[in-house]
Amino acid sequence: MSARSAAPGASVLDDPQLLVDTDGAVGAGRSDLRAVGDRIETLLDASSAGGILVRERSEELVRLLADLYGGGIERIMEILYEQGVLTGDVLRAMADDDLVASLLLVHGLHPEGLSTRVERALDSVRPSLASRGGDAELVGITDDGVVQLRLLGSADGCGSSAATMSAAVQEAILQAAPEVSGFDLHARPSAPAAGRGLIPLTVVPHRPGRSPAPAARTSEHP
Repeated sequence: MSARSAAPGASVLDDPQLLVDTDGAVGAGRSDLRAVGDRIETLLDASSAGGILVRERSEELVRLLADLYGGGIERIMEILYEQGVLTGDVLRAMADDDLVASLLLVHGLHPEGLSTRVERALDSVRPSLASRGGDAELVGITDDGVVQLRLLGSADGCGSSAATMSAAVQEAILQAAPEVSGFDLHARPSAPAAGRGLIPLTVVPHRPGRSPAPAARTSEHP
């Protein structure tokens, strides 16, 4: 996909469509952010061949660039708010766009709160869980960011299917809320839910307090 070429002297202020490619996607930035993160990690690992100092400077460069772009995104949102155009519809559109939402999450600017994003994540996997006779509901979120879940139906078991559903639920939540610090799975005492390690954070910095989480733990709650 490629953006439409501008006529001589044309400006995006005159024709905003210049920012939109022929398929309606904005710009060329809708690449796989996970692949980009993996590539950054690969390049940083390669920089280790030059020694610890080279690695540290490479990581610092990534952090500084992320902070720079994060500050720019925050200022853009401030300008939109000052101009009275940062409406609820605009914020919802940002939250629904995978690329924009991912960037806002990284920089702590996502318009939705943690519980809302966790509920949305659960809603996204419920059809898949239902097709396997299972379900999951949010019990609560602790002050230190542990998500408490109750597994229902076939998801509340010790077989491979239950483990797969539990893993799918946790992965969906982590994608929507990377600041989650862990999981507390409320299951029946005789059928503890399988644990799952959290997805490692990339070198892109998160706001203070958002640290890698321990693996999920299972509590024998009613």
